[in-house]
Amino acid sequence: MARTEIEFPSLPNARLLYGMRDGNLKYLENELGIEIRAEGNLLRLTGANDDILLAQKTLVALYEEAKQNRTITAAEMSEQLMALRSGDDNASGGGIVCMTSDHRPIRAKTENQKTYVNAIRTDDIVFGIGPAGTGKTYLAMALAVDSLMRKKVKRIVLVRPAVEAGERLGFLPGDMAEKVNPYLRPLFDALYDMVDVDRAQHWLSQGSIEVAPLAFMRGRTLNSSFIILDEAQNSTQEQMKMFLTRLGFGSKAVITGDLTQTDLTGDAKSGLQQAVDILDHVEGISIVRLNEKDIVRHPLVQKIVLAYEKHTRQNTDKEA
Repeated sequence: MARTEIEFPSLPNARLLYGMRDGNLKYLENELGIEIRAEGNLLRLTGANDDILLAQKTLVALYEEAKQNRTITAAEMSEQLMALRSGDDNASGGGIVCMTSDHRPIRAKTENQKTYVNAIRTDDIVFGIGPAGTGKTYLAMALAVDSLMRKKVKRIVLVRPAVEAGERLGFLPGDMAEKVNPYLRPLFDALYDMVDVDRAQHWLSQGSIEVAPLAFMRGRTLNSSFIILDEAQNSTQEQMKMFLTRLGFGSKAVITGDLTQTDLTGDAKSGLQQAVDILDHVEGISIVRLNEKDIVRHPLVQKIVLAYEKHTRQNTDKEA
């Protein structure tokens, strides 16, 4: 059993690190099986040596963020711990993609996420494939917002297949934006996390951000645009080929999806799967595969994904 102490210079900043009702400290206790006693700006840690070291590195790294006078969230604590477990001692420093509307830096948290971000910055077409919570959509939106703010592109185009409702768009109420917006909710959630509502609404009203169903992309050529096709596993093979050939000069396209979550019905085959198979070795196109280790949502999400994967493997073995 090892023991160590951490003393932070500022009590107010230390409290921002600890979280509401010391929730972040309790998270570390449960996750690492250690005991943390807070006495003002002094922490006393007791537990296995390796676990104590992980907790110490996590707390010291995130204290630098707390010094910016903002409360550290449980999600950030989880992300930092995950990064350190993967061997990244510099998870809290550098690599900022953009800043949120409340001045929180958005960073790639895992090695696969860093590969994904670098691929988007380097190549004009990038596929981000992986389960829910791996940051594939969120990071793409962060890079899109950063490109628009830096005037690297003139607009962001958000595209998504509208198949989940099992209805044709024409039967849904409202104009085109109102028909498509429910399908693009994850992208808008990310957008509103990165810029304030007034700026986002201004961009939408002046056309700097455009939303469109995948089916309505036919015949267009998109120049100087950052295009995100979300939930691409629900595109047909014909739609995917059509989408990929819309890319114009000065544009970048990011295609995200989870090949295990297709909602296509009947004999329709996923255009995302076919595109990955065909384009795997085409120069200028990157295909980045994320997995359960890259999940940066609530810690339970990773456990849920692993549980479902185990269940699927067991059923497959029984059928075999």
